[in-house]
Amino acid sequence: MSPLTLESRVGLSRDQVSTGVEEDVVVLSLKDSTYYGLNPVGARIWELLGETRTVESIVETLLAEYEVERSECEADVFELVGELAKHGLVDVE
Repeated sequence: MSPLTLESRVGLSRDQVSTGVEEDVVVLSLKDSTYYGLNPVGARIWELLGETRTVESIVETLLAEYEVERSECEADVFELVGELAKHGLVDVE
């Protein structure tokens, strides 16, 4: 996988299925049958990934919706998207 940047385009992989559980999201990897849980903020990022978009777009949306410093938001988005990509749950262009 190439390094993740603000310009990277990211979208949900076809090798997963997901469902909402209250405010969280549970994702099943169809490659290795592993379940992953996302808290409400992670669930919001997952929702945003429903349409392929740039990491910058995700960060901008979260900054408008949550009270968070830009540097912290970027770091958290990079960490989560990187983990999702590592497990094959999202595709990075």
